[in-house]
Amino acid sequence: MPIEDLARTEVVSASPETSAPELAQQMRDENVGSVVVTNDNSPTGIVTDRDLTTRVLAEETAPADQTADDVMSTDLCTVGPDAGFYEAAQAMSENGVRRLPVCDENDELVGIITADDLTELLADENQQLASVIQAQRPEY
Repeated sequence: MPIEDLARTEVVSASPETSAPELAQQMRDENVGSVVVTNDNSPTGIVTDRDLTTRVLAEETAPADQTADDVMSTDLCTVGPDAGFYEAAQAMSENGVRRLPVCDENDELVGIITADDLTELLADENQQLASVIQAQRPEY
Protein backbone atom coordinates (compact mmCIF):
# COMPACT_ATOMS: atom_id res chain seq x y z
CA MET A 1 0.00 0.00 0.00
CA PRO A 2 1.54 3.34 -1.01
CA ILE A 3 2.18 5.93 1.66
CA GLU A 4 -0.10 8.41 -0.13
CA ASP A 5 -3.01 6.16 0.92
CA LEU A 6 -1.86 6.21 4.57
CA ALA A 7 -0.42 9.69 5.03
CA ARG A 8 -2.29 12.61 6.49
CA THR A 9 -2.78 15.30 3.87
CA GLU A 10 -3.51 18.01 6.43
CA VAL A 11 0.01 18.91 7.50
CA VAL A 12 0.62 21.52 10.16
CA SER A 13 3.29 23.80 8.75
CA ALA A 14 4.89 27.16 9.44
CA SER A 15 7.43 29.54 7.97
CA PRO A 16 11.03 29.72 9.26
CA GLU A 17 10.20 33.07 10.93
CA THR A 18 7.47 31.62 13.16
CA SER A 19 8.27 32.13 16.84
CA ALA A 20 8.77 29.22 19.22
CA PRO A 21 5.65 30.14 21.26
CA GLU A 22 3.57 30.22 18.06
CA LEU A 23 4.91 26.77 17.12
CA ALA A 24 3.97 25.41 20.55
CA GLN A 25 0.49 26.95 20.24
CA GLN A 26 0.04 25.38 16.79
CA MET A 27 0.99 21.98 18.18
CA ARG A 28 -1.45 22.43 21.07
CA ASP A 29 -4.30 23.72 18.91
CA GLU A 30 -3.86 21.06 16.20
CA ASN A 31 -3.08 18.28 18.72
CA VAL A 32 0.13 17.28 16.96
CA GLY A 33 3.72 16.76 18.04
CA SER A 34 5.41 18.48 15.13
CA VAL A 35 5.26 21.35 12.69
CA VAL A 36 6.88 21.08 9.27
CA VAL A 37 8.82 24.23 8.39
CA THR A 38 8.31 25.17 4.76
CA ASN A 39 9.57 27.67 2.26
CA ASP A 40 7.25 27.98 -0.77
CA ASN A 41 5.58 24.68 0.23
CA SER A 42 8.91 22.82 0.21
CA PRO A 43 9.93 21.42 3.59
CA THR A 44 13.18 22.83 4.95
CA GLY A 45 12.96 21.39 8.47
CA ILE A 46 10.73 20.12 11.21
CA VAL A 47 10.13 21.28 14.77
CA THR A 48 8.96 18.67 17.24
CA ASP A 49 7.76 19.04 20.79
CA ARG A 50 11.09 17.51 21.80
CA ASP A 51 12.97 20.21 19.84
CA LEU A 52 11.12 22.90 21.77
CA THR A 53 11.97 21.17 25.04
CA THR A 54 15.67 20.54 24.35
CA ARG A 55 16.51 23.60 22.26
CA VAL A 56 14.45 26.29 23.98
CA LEU A 57 13.46 25.28 27.50
CA ALA A 58 16.56 23.27 28.42
CA GLU A 59 18.84 25.96 27.02
CA GLU A 60 16.95 28.56 29.05
CA THR A 61 16.64 30.86 26.04
CA ALA A 62 13.83 33.38 25.75
CA PRO A 63 11.17 31.50 23.76
CA ALA A 64 9.84 34.66 22.10
CA ASP A 65 13.34 35.32 20.72
CA GLN A 66 13.56 31.90 19.08
CA THR A 67 12.14 31.11 15.64
CA ALA A 68 11.48 27.89 13.78
CA ASP A 69 14.71 28.52 11.89
CA ASP A 70 16.59 28.54 15.22
CA VAL A 71 15.16 25.33 16.65
CA MET A 72 14.17 23.14 13.70
CA SER A 73 15.89 19.92 12.76
CA THR A 74 17.29 20.44 9.28
CA ASP A 75 18.47 16.91 8.54
CA LEU A 76 15.00 16.24 7.18
CA CYS A 77 14.15 12.76 5.98
CA THR A 78 11.24 12.58 3.52
CA VAL A 79 9.50 9.96 1.40
CA GLY A 80 7.63 10.12 -1.87
CA PRO A 81 3.93 9.35 -2.17
CA ASP A 82 4.70 6.06 -3.95
CA ALA A 83 6.88 4.75 -1.11
CA GLY A 84 5.57 1.67 0.61
CA PHE A 85 4.92 0.90 4.25
CA TYR A 86 8.21 -1.00 4.63
CA GLU A 87 10.23 1.77 2.97
CA ALA A 88 8.73 4.39 5.32
CA ALA A 89 9.33 2.22 8.39
CA GLN A 90 12.90 1.54 7.28
CA ALA A 91 13.56 5.27 6.69
CA MET A 92 12.28 6.05 10.18
CA SER A 93 14.44 3.34 11.73
CA GLU A 94 17.62 4.21 9.84
CA ASN A 95 17.27 7.94 10.53
CA GLY A 96 15.98 7.75 14.09
CA VAL A 97 12.84 9.76 13.32
CA ARG A 98 9.15 9.24 14.03
CA ARG A 99 7.73 11.59 11.41
CA LEU A 100 8.24 11.64 7.65
CA PRO A 101 7.01 14.48 5.49
CA VAL A 102 5.70 13.18 2.16
CA CYS A 103 6.91 15.18 -0.84
CA ASP A 104 5.94 14.97 -4.50
CA GLU A 105 8.34 14.96 -7.46
CA ASN A 106 8.67 18.77 -7.17
CA ASP A 107 9.73 18.49 -3.50
CA GLU A 108 6.41 20.03 -2.43
CA LEU A 109 4.83 18.91 0.83
CA VAL A 110 1.77 16.74 0.20
CA GLY A 111 1.41 14.87 3.50
CA ILE A 112 3.02 13.40 6.58
CA ILE A 113 3.24 9.89 7.97
CA THR A 114 4.14 9.13 11.58
CA ALA A 115 5.28 6.10 13.51
CA ASP A 116 1.93 6.24 15.30
CA ASP A 117 0.14 6.02 11.93
CA LEU A 118 2.19 2.95 10.98
CA THR A 119 1.55 1.34 14.36
CA GLU A 120 -2.19 1.95 14.03
CA LEU A 121 -2.19 0.37 10.57
CA LEU A 122 -0.36 -2.69 11.90
CA ALA A 123 -2.85 -2.98 14.77
CA ASP A 124 -5.75 -2.85 12.30
CA GLU A 125 -4.12 -5.49 10.09
CA ASN A 126 -3.52 -7.74 13.11
CA GLN A 127 -7.18 -7.37 14.13
CA GLN A 128 -8.28 -8.36 10.61
CA LEU A 129 -5.99 -11.40 10.71
CA ALA A 130 -7.28 -12.38 14.15
CA SER A 131 -10.85 -12.23 12.82
CA VAL A 132 -9.96 -14.58 9.97
CA ILE A 133 -8.28 -17.02 12.35
CA GLN A 134 -11.19 -16.92 14.80
CA ALA A 135 -13.71 -17.57 12.03
CA GLN A 136 -11.80 -20.64 10.83
CA ARG A 137 -10.80 -22.19 14.12
CA PRO A 138 -12.72 -25.23 15.37
CA GLU A 139 -14.75 -24.94 18.51
CA TYR A 140 -13.29 -26.48 21.66
